[in-house]
Amino acid sequence: MALQWLILSYVVAAEAAIAILLTLPSPKLIKSRIVALVSLILQPAAGVIPFAGFQLLDLYWKNEHRLMCTGEVCTAAERDRYEKSIYKAQRNAILCVAACLLYWCVYRVSKYYKEIQNLEEIEKRISDASEIS
Repeated sequence: MALQWLILSYVVAAEAAIAILLTLPSPKLIKSRIVALVSLILQPAAGVIPFAGFQLLDLYWKNEHRLMCTGEVCTAAERDRYEKSIYKAQRNAILCVAACLLYWCVYRVSKYYKEIQNLEEIEKRISDASEIS
């Protein structure tokens, strides 16, 4: 089970690095190459969305079927273990949501950049056509 969360944390770290790389100012040629590479990676990387969704469902199911340890019957060690599992579940839920949000951000930024490139090309063609005539 820990391997799934390790993989998801690496994916979130990679998505964050890509998002930072996309939003940093850079020369137009380098930026277009980065966006082209990210666009190629986006479609196969979309698998992170159902993976994170499944992990969220798993967290929800485990939360609903978790034994409660809040009464006088529990020892201090049991109570600590219960609280630790709650904190881990909350951390993992934040990780799943972050994976989905970062994927969406990377997708939108690359799509906006492509739209800007297309508009610049159209503007260039119109200005070239107006200079010719």
